[in-house]
Amino acid sequence: MLLNNNFSGPSPGRKGSSTERCVPKEILFKFLVIGDYGVGKTAVVRRYTDGRFSSNYKITIGADFSMRTLQWDDCTKINLQLWDIAGHERFGCMTRVYYKYAVGAAIVFDLSRTATFQSVRKWLKDLREKLTLADGEPVPVVLLANKCDIPGYSVQTEAVNRFCKEQGIQGWFLTSAKNNVNIDKAVQFLVERAMECRHREIRRESDAILLNAEGCEDNAEKVDICC
Repeated sequence: MLLNNNFSGPSPGRKGSSTERCVPKEILFKFLVIGDYGVGKTAVVRRYTDGRFSSNYKITIGADFSMRTLQWDDCTKINLQLWDIAGHERFGCMTRVYYKYAVGAAIVFDLSRTATFQSVRKWLKDLREKLTLADGEPVPVVLLANKCDIPGYSVQTEAVNRFCKEQGIQGWFLTSAKNNVNIDKAVQFLVERAMECRHREIRRESDAILLNAEGCEDNAEKVDICC
């Protein structure tokens, strides 16, 4: 389990860097940012994409998204769409539409409000029922224990560790959109998981093409040619 400041992965622009010539490519990743109303989802998204924080964000109606571009390595540019999904129950019926084509998700809860942590299970269940990767596997998920700038947590780290282990969540971070704590690291972690999934899909497609080509060659050898 990856916690808090223990992240030690490569930074964008380093991973896979090479002096060899390569074909430039761009990748689009859609990430969901979900969780209860008032946990700081909009603040997290704005901090990551705009580098700013405000305590006066308006309620999100349905969904909104912001973008940021990463230079992943010498050849790869990643365009990130972060979809800020409304936490109000009345918008819940629309989540299937908003989830479509997403390849990762950040579930956010407020460390000072135990009820928002208890709701994480509901959000995770909704996500896994409505969204999978192309191979049927669940999308990567990172858990953000937000508002760590508020003293006296109501939610203890042991409970978060236990929940992540039980639910197969690969990592979680203490975050603060206000003080810019671990926001970049959390998204970076999610990008790396999405890249791993993408590479697996590419390998599967390559293997399928190779097997198909070998099958065609075998069939060709069996054809009798007469004149």
